[in-house]
Amino acid sequence: MANAALDEFLSADVIVIGVPMYNFGIPSQLKAWIDRVAVAGKTFRYTAEGPQGLVGGKRVIVAGSYGGFHPVDGGSNFIEPYLRFVFGFFGIDDVEFITAEGLSVSPEQRAQSIAAALARIDAELPLAA
Repeated sequence: MANAALDEFLSADVIVIGVPMYNFGIPSQLKAWIDRVAVAGKTFRYTAEGPQGLVGGKRVIVAGSYGGFHPVDGGSNFIEPYLRFVFGFFGIDDVEFITAEGLSVSPEQRAQSIAAALARIDAELPLAA
């Protein structure tokens, strides 16, 4: 049986992923999806010089939501480094993160963070190039 997730991934030019932070990392459902698209000979291969990504040229946009504040360099955010590594392993280096942080801090912080993320999407991520 064909792998629908892999086929869809291979045919896409732009991949948009929504990622809530679960215990400092990605949800198990996203990990299962990654396992379905990480296929030797399709998205990567091993060579004498090391692994080689086979699906470069794609664009990945990750929309993240965090209950607290978890800057990438703060030691508690394992989402961005992990996803950058995985997509880099596939040969994709165009990976953009838009995050809304502090969503559980207060209703005011939630509204401010979501508004800032939406404004960043409008300003920085035009899908039509």
